[in-house]
Amino acid sequence: MDLIKIKDIFSSPSYNSKIVVAGWVRAFRGNRFIELNDGSTIKNIQCVISDSDKENEIYKKISVGSSLKIKGNLIESIGKGQSFEVEILNLEILGESDPEKYPIQPKKHSFEFLREQAHLRIRTSTFSAVMRIRSKLAYAIHKFFNKKGFNYIHTPIITSSDAEGAGEMFQVTTLDNTKIDKKKLNYTEDFFGKKTSLTVSGQLEAETYALGLGSVYTFGPTFRAENSNTSRHASEFWMIEPEMAFYELNDNMDLAESFLKYILEFLISSCKEDLKFLDERLVKEQSQKPKNERDQMTLLEKIKFTIDNEFVRISYSDAFEILKNSKFNKKKKFSFLIDEWGCDFQSEHERFLVEKHFKSPVIIYDYPSEIKAFYMRLNDDEKTVRAMDVLFPGIGEIIGGSQREERLDILNRRIDEMGIDKKELWWYIDLRKYGTVPHSGFGLGFERLIMFCTGMQNIRDVIPYPRTPKNASF
Repeated sequence: MDLIKIKDIFSSPSYNSKIVVAGWVRAFRGNRFIELNDGSTIKNIQCVISDSDKENEIYKKISVGSSLKIKGNLIESIGKGQSFEVEILNLEILGESDPEKYPIQPKKHSFEFLREQAHLRIRTSTFSAVMRIRSKLAYAIHKFFNKKGFNYIHTPIITSSDAEGAGEMFQVTTLDNTKIDKKKLNYTEDFFGKKTSLTVSGQLEAETYALGLGSVYTFGPTFRAENSNTSRHASEFWMIEPEMAFYELNDNMDLAESFLKYILEFLISSCKEDLKFLDERLVKEQSQKPKNERDQMTLLEKIKFTIDNEFVRISYSDAFEILKNSKFNKKKKFSFLIDEWGCDFQSEHERFLVEKHFKSPVIIYDYPSEIKAFYMRLNDDEKTVRAMDVLFPGIGEIIGGSQREERLDILNRRIDEMGIDKKELWWYIDLRKYGTVPHSGFGLGFERLIMFCTGMQNIRDVIPYPRTPKNASF
């Protein structure tokens, strides 16, 4: 008899039929009631040992964390909390668990503790829900771009260019640094014959393919050697980066809005139980905070707020005036006061615009050129570039993008102004010499999206094995 997923039993129970299930014991009550979970759903299925059989020696070996294979009858339950249960006919212990040492007990554990047990935390309700949502979001992203006719490309993880100009990259080398004077490092002797690093973005390479395939996207791991231990920073994270030929900024904004709404609608329809569980968890968590520190919306309300509202589009200059003249700024309630045009908005400013001023998701465009990257198209005013940021409730920026600079002379000038070595970008500059076209793209940090969709407050809790400063365990 084939195994049946517990999720399928809940979606379509076939009463008074024989079934086979397998999973891990979440709880074992009264030496009779086994709560079994196989990872397919947030719900456990109750398996019941008959009174006449409970003295069987095999049941004395069962504990929380054990893995079991159970054959039984699916019957209506007379107990509270479930409409059906499995009457055990035959039970096989696939793997025993030491009840004294197994760390994931049926009680509340702190996230800090669970990070130390990252190989086992997936067996908790919270983390299984988060990772199922992560999986569904990834599928929805691929599905959206496939329906739009985009080509999925794999950009290199090892690169010699720094797309972001951040300078905080992990070096890749085969040179023995313990035996070489760093002042005399000769990269021509290295494996690739030049200095190389782990990529911070696949954007530049994706642009080259967009100018041949039309519309492409890359979805892969990126790396940042930023020595930061905040709840929003990780050294390894995933990015979704579409690039589109013949797209101007308005086309880019249209795509970003339809993209976000599509994947959130897909999530609402595909992960109802997991979202409900996480929503209820957050409501309990928020109720323990002082009223002035509680979120204005629940998790599900934030997601539906984003789906149901049109995204307001506003220039940086107009957003600056709103923020500068707001009561929050005048009464000095912002941690970072808005005073001079050209400042970079912080998440508190972005959330103010979304949650208090417009009460809608917001797209800010035409940012000051001095705070944006060299590849963004310069406007005629010579002060701003055709950049855009999409802002969400609860977090602020969720997407950053721009129309790319397609004019050779202006791109060269911008590269010079920022002190970037043209020799390393000769291939990128070539695109402006041979059939240049208007083109655009954006980047979405996958973990930031998952944080928004799950209500998790730390990036370490939305990726299976987080990589942060001083932490590369597992």
